[in-house]
Amino acid sequence: MQKVIGFISFYMYPKLFKVLKEGYTSKMFSKDLFSGLTIGVVALPLAMAFAIASGATPEKGLYTAIIGGFLISFLGGSRYQIGGPTGAFIVIVFNVISKHGYDGLLLATLLAGIMLLVMGFAKLGTVIK
Repeated sequence: MQKVIGFISFYMYPKLFKVLKEGYTSKMFSKDLFSGLTIGVVALPLAMAFAIASGATPEKGLYTAIIGGFLISFLGGSRYQIGGPTGAFIVIVFNVISKHGYDGLLLATLLAGIMLLVMGFAKLGTVIK
């Protein structure tokens, strides 16, 4: 078990922890706050539009954008990475919701996450290189 925890802490160390350890100034905070507000102004309406286009309600798009944004920011591996809604999956999400409902969408999302974790632990990303 200790090896697994060491493996996870070595390979999945969020950049946020490193930045806080090195020192986070008020000037950095003000820049990050302005950047976050700028992204929020764009991402929140976009997430609502994507939710409507996917057959969901606008509030589900807001929940997804807010929770996803916090998770990406908290667990991200780069200080300059931006995560937000993407339009590429509208057709897929719409079909999953229309055929299988929200339970099917949740199941598909969990399975996709598990597959990504397995591929990450197997270091299959190096195949792309």
